[in-house]
Amino acid sequence: MDQPCPKSSFQLELHVLSEHIERMAKEHDTQGLVSRRTAMAMAASMWAASAARAQGPASAKLKSIKMATVGVPNVIEAAAWYSRWLSYVPLGRGRVSKNLALSWGTPNMAGREQILLQPESGAEVFIRLVAIDAVPDYTPLRSYGWSAIEIAVKDADALQATFDQRDVRIIGRTEALGPGSPIRAMQVLGPGGEVIYLASHTGDREKSNHPEISSFVDRPFIVVLAGPDLDALKIFYRDQFALGDQGDLSLPVRVLSNALGLPPSHVFRLSVLVMSERGNKLELDGLPPPASPRPRSSGQLPPGVAITSFSVGSLDDISVPFVIPPQAHYGSVRSGCIIGPVGEIIELIEDQS
Repeated sequence: MDQPCPKSSFQLELHVLSEHIERMAKEHDTQGLVSRRTAMAMAASMWAASAARAQGPASAKLKSIKMATVGVPNVIEAAAWYSRWLSYVPLGRGRVSKNLALSWGTPNMAGREQILLQPESGAEVFIRLVAIDAVPDYTPLRSYGWSAIEIAVKDADALQATFDQRDVRIIGRTEALGPGSPIRAMQVLGPGGEVIYLASHTGDREKSNHPEISSFVDRPFIVVLAGPDLDALKIFYRDQFALGDQGDLSLPVRVLSNALGLPPSHVFRLSVLVMSERGNKLELDGLPPPASPRPRSSGQLPPGVAITSFSVGSLDDISVPFVIPPQAHYGSVRSGCIIGPVGEIIELIEDQS
């Protein structure tokens, strides 16, 4: 990215985000997106069994993923990375308002620089980069909280071939989910230490319900949350938000074993919950020691994936206490944040369409 992001005069709010969220409320995008993680190779057939399971219950309070917020030391460099390697488009550059920072429960984020990015396809699911102080003790996949973003791509092998490993750290090279699987996936580290899964599909999309891709690298469609007690995570998200349950898995996960210094044969427990709009998923990972709470600077967002934003029909239907009462942080659209079981920040954005 040779030039600063457009609309750099924004001072208090990322008004481009406001405009997009308002438009989403009026022209709701119902494109269905589904994928599978490389870590779930042993269960690929289990989750591809039927089209109906790709869509959660209509009563689910979380409708879809709308944004992943990533804490990075330098938003300009991070935006250049996403633009260079994933072809994401910078939409706006601004600063976090005081009220928005308070809604996150992070008062020291007020005035911090932020940049909004959108997939080249124009899909209205965003990545927001927000400046934080560097956290030397942070190591990806060794702490609780939002741990990864999964993005749908056209060809994971071809994408891997474009990466310069001086700039893109590959922690899991492209491979099939299992013998004969048409889904291939890889994992990389982003500029803030965020883990990004990149998944493509080469077979019959109707059978697998993998998303149709409109650009070479498209939108996030799965977010991953890690914690010490998988059952507690699952009970919270399933019961508080009425999410659909795709079941539990117990299997070795190489990328997690490598990060935690555990034997390759170590078995992890994982679970997947689904939102009301087809293909939007939440993956839950149970992490044993030495995983621990994520280090962060006082009053700031954590490093890596810091917030996941979901669309909801009405904030009035949410029974979990908000950090502060919901407000119109994005134009006229109300949003509010709650804190999850492992301290993760959950932003809920109202979409009454």
